[in-house]
Amino acid sequence: MEAREITPRYSVSPQISVEDLPAIVAAGFKTVICNRPDEEVPPSHHAATIGAAAEELGLHFEVLPLTHQTMTPENVARQRALYENCEGPVLAYCASGTRCSVVWALSQASDLPTEEILSRTQAAGYQLDGLRPTLESLAST
Repeated sequence: MEAREITPRYSVSPQISVEDLPAIVAAGFKTVICNRPDEEVPPSHHAATIGAAAEELGLHFEVLPLTHQTMTPENVARQRALYENCEGPVLAYCASGTRCSVVWALSQASDLPTEEILSRTQAAGYQLDGLRPTLESLAST
């Protein structure tokens, strides 16, 4: 498991497995959010499989599958509500962690300066400069 901290409360990771869950608990995470659609992974990595194992270890588990088509304002707001309104710290995962970083960035556009958002995601290893025009547009609305 390769958790990359974006904020003290929100980290992202590439795909996790059931075997990663003890390390996730040991790292202090309280909530896991799956942003990867089941269609992208084998049954051993489906959200229900990982979620059941996570809950057995005392983790809170949420599912919000995201793709380019489902990265809607409603889903951005839902992701933000999931990580702000649950016990934290939170680990969100997808294929590489990029979608989890993008959805966080979009959710922060009206609250944080674009430079800070891009700096935080870059420090976590996600270069999201292509998102700059969208973040600036959201910040001005």
